[in-house]
Order: sequence, then structure tokens, then C-alpha cells
Amino acid sequence: MMRLLTEPARPRVVREHRYAPWFAVGSVCVGAFMGQLDASIVTLAFPALEREFHASLAAVQWVSLGYLLALVGLLAGAGRLADVAGRKLVYLYGFVVFTVASAACGLAPSLGLLVVFRAVQAAGAAMLQANSVALVVTSVPRARMRVALGMQAAAQALGLALGPTAGGLLVGSAGWRWVFWVNVPVGCAAIVVGRYLLPRTRERAGAGAFDWAGLLLLAAASTALLVAISGASGLGLPVWSVIALVVAAVAAMAGFWMRERRASSPLVDLSLLRAPVVSVGLLGALCGYLVLFGPLALIPQVLTSRGIGETHAGLILTALPGGFALAALAADRVLPSRLGNRGRCLAGGAIAALAAGVLGLTPLDSAVSVILLGVLGIGLGLFIPANNTAIMAAVPRRVSATAGGMVNMTRGAGTALGIAVVTLALHLAGGPGRSGAATALAALAVVAVLATATGMTARSPHAPETT
Repeated sequence: MMRLLTEPARPRVVREHRYAPWFAVGSVCVGAFMGQLDASIVTLAFPALEREFHASLAAVQWVSLGYLLALVGLLAGAGRLADVAGRKLVYLYGFVVFTVASAACGLAPSLGLLVVFRAVQAAGAAMLQANSVALVVTSVPRARMRVALGMQAAAQALGLALGPTAGGLLVGSAGWRWVFWVNVPVGCAAIVVGRYLLPRTRERAGAGAFDWAGLLLLAAASTALLVAISGASGLGLPVWSVIALVVAAVAAMAGFWMRERRASSPLVDLSLLRAPVVSVGLLGALCGYLVLFGPLALIPQVLTSRGIGETHAGLILTALPGGFALAALAADRVLPSRLGNRGRCLAGGAIAALAAGVLGLTPLDSAVSVILLGVLGIGLGLFIPANNTAIMAAVPRRVSATAGGMVNMTRGAGTALGIAVVTLALHLAGGPGRSGAATALAALAVVAVLATATGMTARSPHAPETT
């Protein structure tokens, strides 16, 4: 039993190899790829799930929202657990849970059970994502941190890029269940790779009582908010219950904030938010991920409603994450080194805002829309890695998994809101329109730019330790 609860060491030949840090980054990239492949591939299955279970879009979206709710609720706790117990240990067991749950999702006989299995899958994903950024940051030299995080972002983007195409092909040929079964062989390989290539944790935070009250309040706030948005999107809830859910979400979030200020071992270390680079950077990350994932829910609905097949829709949608991957990989090679994180965030956010705004005026089945999706992806590929690098450079390494969990929690919230906001916009439009949703995405990209412009001008109180 102790062996099962102890981080296994890397083989000596791996540990002493000059490329050992990049072996670790490559291993983390497998998890980053798998997580984003799953995120983007599922949205292509929405129309098929509507037909299979005779359900509305507002109900089917909970296949994603249930996953994201569990992910958001568990990320911070998984990050704190990893800082105490060991990041490699939690990361590897996360792959085990994720892989087994993926197989169960493919066997689900009903929509309700599919949502339940997706929540279990999210528990494994939380164990992965809460540690991915921390494992990268603690494995490579500080001077190479942005390059390493860019590689991780590129792996995420590759998963996103392949997701629409793979999802369209799988749903159109083998059926929606293979959307989940495709994770199983990748997960098995990733467990073996991580066992031999990831380093053990060198710096750990002190153990303390787990903040169960904070976890419950955070879960209640996020659940109430998303159920309220879903209710307004056609789920069939009465108006008074939607209003009550919004009030409950605000109350739970206020309670969470007060709880975290008083807790001896808080779920979220609010002291990290005193640095504007961190607090405003997290707002920028929320908006950036919302703009990235919103089209993944919008475009399949619009195109399939026009009689365009899932495979064709997936090919069109691939331009967005493809542009993201291109920018994340090529930015450090193409852009001048003097253009720091702030400059990249400003440029990337401005490009994304412009592309999203024009996209709302362009037919989605045209060549121009494919180009605009690619440009939108390039803007976000510049913005997100630079923004995440600035956040992680502003926190001490001993709490890197906690901070990484906050970044990934923000990503999960942005992803959930992207799907929920787009579904709400489609419902309010009375059909598969897109102009309102695209305008909202453009506005949120502007918010991300403004957040970056204000947040990165201040110096972090933790900067001496990490720069």
C-alpha cells in the first residue's frame, strides 16, 4: 500500500539525461493533448446525442457542463492535494481515473448516466490539469518557462485541433460512443510514459486540514450559476427558479470568499490574488478560454441545422485550434524577444477581438469564415500562453500546483461559460443564429485585453522569488 502512495522515481538514465526536463514536458503534453481532445471532440457529438436520447440542446449540453462543473469544483482541491502529497503521484492516478471513466462513458445507456460518468471523468481530469502547469514550471529552467508553457499550450491546441475533425469522423461513421472510447488507449500509454519520465516532487507545501466548506461553497456557486444560464437557455425551468439560482450563486460565492479569508488552510490562497498580475491575469484567462471554446459549441449547431454533416463541420472548426497551435508553437521563434508577455497579450487579444467581431458578419460555411477562425485562433494562441506565463512567474514555486490549479480552474470556468453563453444566445435568437454570440465573444476578448493592460503594469510581491 505504501508503494501505491509513494511517488516512483525516474530511471537514472532518464534523470541524468540532458533532455530530462523536456522529457517531463513531453509527458505533460500527452495529458494536455488528451484533455483538450476530449473537450473539443464532445461538442461535435451534441446533435447525435440530441437524436439518440430525444433531448433538447439545453439538456444535452450538460454532458459538457456536468464535466466542467466537477472540474471547476475539484481543480483547486486537487492542486492543493498535489502540493502536499506529490504532483507526480496525483497526476498519474488522475490518468487512471480519467481512462476508466472514459470507457464507462462509452457504455452509458442513458443521458443521465452519461452525465454522471462525465463527472467522474472530470475528477480524473482535475488531478491531471491541476498539476500540468506546475510539473512544467518545476521541471524546466526559469529562463525556458515561457517556451515550455508554449509547448504545453500547443499540445492543448493540437488536441483541440484534432478534436473537431476526429469527432466529426467518429460520430459520422462509428457513432458517438467512440468519442469517449478514443481516450482509453491514449490514457493507458500516458500512464506508462508519466511513470518513467516525470520527476518526483522536490518542494512540498505543509499539510493542513482540507477546506471542505470552501469546496462545497465553490461547487454550489458554479453549479447554481450554470444551471441558471441553462434554465434561461431552454431547459424548462420556471423564471422564479432561475432568479433564485442566480441569487444562490452570488450568496455562495460571497460565502466562499469570506470562508477563504478566514480558513487556516484555504482551498484557494487569496494572498496570491494580491498581485494584480495574478488576479487580473485570471480574469483575462477566463475571458480568453471563453472566447476559445464558445465557437466549439456555436459552429456545429449552426452548420448541422443547415444540413451540413458533422465531418464537414469538424473540418471547418479545425481552423480555430489549428491557428491556436500555430501561434503557440511559433511565437517565440518569430516574435522579437523584447516583446514580453504584456505585449503579446495585448496583440493577441486585439487580434482575437477583431476576428470574432467580423466572424459574426460572415457566413460560417464560407472560405472567409475558415480564415477568420484561424486568425481568431492565432490571436488566442498569442494571448493565452503569455498570460499564463505571467501568472505562474508571479507566484512562489512551493505553491505552483495550487496556482496552476487556479489557472486551470479558470480555464474550466471559461470553457463552461463559453458553452453556456453560446447556448443562451442561440436560444434567445430563436434558432441557430450566430451574430449575438459572436458579438459577445468579441466583447469578452476586449475585456481580456483591458485586463492584461492594467494587470501587467504592476509588480508582483512574489517577483523576487521567481524572476
